[in-house]
Amino acid sequence: MSRVGLVIVSHSAVLAVGVVEVAAQMAPDVTVVAAGGTADGGIGTDFDAVLAAAERASSGAGVALFYDLGSARMVAELVVESLENVMVVDAPLVEGAAAAAVAAQGGADLAGVARAAVEPVEVTDAEPAAVLTVQLSNEQGLHARPAALLARRLSGVDATVTVRFGEKSADATSILAVMGLGTRRGDEVTFSATGPAADAALRLVGDLVPDGFGEGGVTGA
Repeated sequence: MSRVGLVIVSHSAVLAVGVVEVAAQMAPDVTVVAAGGTADGGIGTDFDAVLAAAERASSGAGVALFYDLGSARMVAELVVESLENVMVVDAPLVEGAAAAAVAAQGGADLAGVARAAVEPVEVTDAEPAAVLTVQLSNEQGLHARPAALLARRLSGVDATVTVRFGEKSADATSILAVMGLGTRRGDEVTFSATGPAADAALRLVGDLVPDGFGEGGVTGA
């Protein structure tokens, strides 16, 4: 399966590598390439390095370029002019790249990967067919890594799953939206599902509960 690749364009080689490390944890099957710093190891950006990174990240499904500062965007835009099926994404570098990587892992096309990086998925108001309530006991709640695991597990399932915490709600496949709930240890969250595979979707969520969504220590209700 060809997936959209990501390139992290940064003025700092260390920063670019760090963002790649985070994104790779979220989406192990997605190619994410760092393009940070100048050719001599200084602070800045290098067109040839970004171009080469985009070529390495390409598997035929397209490449999304993320950047840290304005001049890095300028370099990224020059790469877009040089290659086909490449897009600059205007999104927060770390959060956007992580969300995009998860979308790419799930098989989203280039436009879908870009959307995932910049806007949470809207929640539907349909009557749920299945509901599951859990109490979180991992310290940081549904932060980036658990949210990414949840989104990956639900990818391709014919159901819409919503996470509710107090007055807030989020589509369970949108890591930006799930992170935005601001959950912490001890918070009670409710998962509701609609669609043909609603029950199956919540079983998948339930499978994550004993291990705390990959971090240990969550109880079900």
